[in-house]
Amino acid sequence: MRQLFESTVQRIFGDIVTPASLLARKAGEWPTQLWAAIEESGFSVAPAPESLGGSDASWNDLYVVVRAAGRYTVPAPLPEALLANWLLGRSGLDAISGPLSFAAANTLVFADGKVTGQLQEVPWGRHVAQVVAVVAGTGDLPSQIVVLNVKDATLANLRLNMADEPRDDLRFNAAQPLAFAALPSDLPADILLLGGAMLRSAQIAGALQAALEMTSRYATERSQFGRPIANFQAIQHRLAILAEHTANAMVASEAAFAESGDQLALLPLMAAKVCASEAASIAADTVHAIHGAIGITHEHALHLVTQRLWSWRSEFGSQTFWAQRIGREVCANGAHRFWPAITSAKLEAENNPVQKTTPSGELS
Repeated sequence: MRQLFESTVQRIFGDIVTPASLLARKAGEWPTQLWAAIEESGFSVAPAPESLGGSDASWNDLYVVVRAAGRYTVPAPLPEALLANWLLGRSGLDAISGPLSFAAANTLVFADGKVTGQLQEVPWGRHVAQVVAVVAGTGDLPSQIVVLNVKDATLANLRLNMADEPRDDLRFNAAQPLAFAALPSDLPADILLLGGAMLRSAQIAGALQAALEMTSRYATERSQFGRPIANFQAIQHRLAILAEHTANAMVASEAAFAESGDQLALLPLMAAKVCASEAASIAADTVHAIHGAIGITHEHALHLVTQRLWSWRSEFGSQTFWAQRIGREVCANGAHRFWPAITSAKLEAENNPVQKTTPSGELS
């Protein structure tokens, strides 16, 4: 299934998501043609069980899809739809093939069958038809998965990230969910934050791959002092560092997807987001240094990649946020379990109460 996914998604993205089409788009514009192709392919519902309208695809299968979304700088919430439909499937709810996103942070309250509160920084919130969120449990009521109709929301704080991707707040007042179910007991309440970090690590890995290819090609074609700049040792050194960090991010993110199943692999995904975010910062600096002035022009495609690297590295938790959380989780796990955790990619104390922080780094 993975090979089929990879060949199909590359064909779709290669045909529709070209640098010319991306440069011609208006900021935050909805990609109608692209989403129609995504829906027709069935990728957005792939992680859901077949009985609920999906393909029962594993995260290992879906890694190539999410990485390709980063490599081609896809301007659509396909990764978000994958995570939302996976969670719906885990909760026994039907998959949603239409425009779909999720909110990792919210102030929702679920009472008397109605939802009130605000969803924060919803990817493509102004364009999607439905959004998935987790409402924290209170008292005897467990945490709930809710599917909300965006038409019932008031759009607030409409924003674009650095890559011109919408990140919007949605306010609901006694809204009737389209569907809801109890969050599976083996999933943490911050499952969408964890999943969002895993998605962004793979997208960053794909964008790094594109940046490396673009920069290596430019260094070979651009001549200075009578020879290609790729022949200069200083350029070779920087390209080697770029290649190392790209490989590191790709391996780390793929490991997170491969280790995830009915539950997301906590330690691998945290490590993947740290590695990918660090690589994003180093790569953006390197590729612009090698490209020089032409790399910052609007007409050149380089900024399509680097603006996403800058944006994605801080979404769903920054490098510092996840590094700190790894430290807390490892300490809670105990010194005698440190090496077993490294070799097994699992923390035995994952369910123990640990002091958490928000993605901004504040203690909760």
